[in-house]
Amino acid sequence: MTETTPTVVLVHGAFADATSWSGVIAELQSHGIPVLAPPNPLRSLSADAAYVASVASQIDGPVILVGHSYGGAIITVAGTAENVVGLVYVAAYVLEEGESLGELQDRFPASPLGANLKQWTYPAADGTDAVEVSIAAGAFPSVFAADVAEDVTTVLAVAQRPLAAAAFTEQASAAAWKTKPSWALIAAADNAINPDVERFGAQRAGATVVEVEGASHAVAVSQPKTVAELILQAVRAAG
Repeated sequence: MTETTPTVVLVHGAFADATSWSGVIAELQSHGIPVLAPPNPLRSLSADAAYVASVASQIDGPVILVGHSYGGAIITVAGTAENVVGLVYVAAYVLEEGESLGELQDRFPASPLGANLKQWTYPAADGTDAVEVSIAAGAFPSVFAADVAEDVTTVLAVAQRPLAAAAFTEQASAAAWKTKPSWALIAAADNAINPDVERFGAQRAGATVVEVEGASHAVAVSQPKTVAELILQAVRAAG
């Protein structure tokens, strides 16, 4: 790759962490692609997007933002950073400006995710208790990672990172896909996000779409080569 090869910034979603990209990172690195997988705070859409935008803006050269799940909402906002040249959505929410996750989801039948969320509290900055949610450990394999080996999902279930409940109602302040090219991978057997939610958002954004039959929400874990290939398309288009 040339000196202008974009850096790929991988943004994980809720109920996961940056290690969920491990297989994808290895694939991209084997092609000589510079990669960064920062932690996603999972505290609020505006704050999380501001953090990711700050990471992107401190990278020399062009950046491709890749978002999984809730990470898709984040890159939709953070992608307005000047050096971001493309957006890749992986089993993700693709929001419109002024739209929340809840509003987008409510247009379609609910997935099994909502009925299997467990609530926790954590101390907010103002000293009050705020609510965060995770997936009940027993439901995690079927909801999040049905095509991943059981010995892996039992570990992922207890290592998941919760999402602040307020993130479901916060509206996106921007929609970077209106001015940046986008790509989207639809996980056709997703039990966390209704695949129709993914399809609708991707179509609305005018994204280049790849649909993966039988893929769970954890498609980056189960099929890293497929995910990496879509990201490589974005990198090549930007280069």
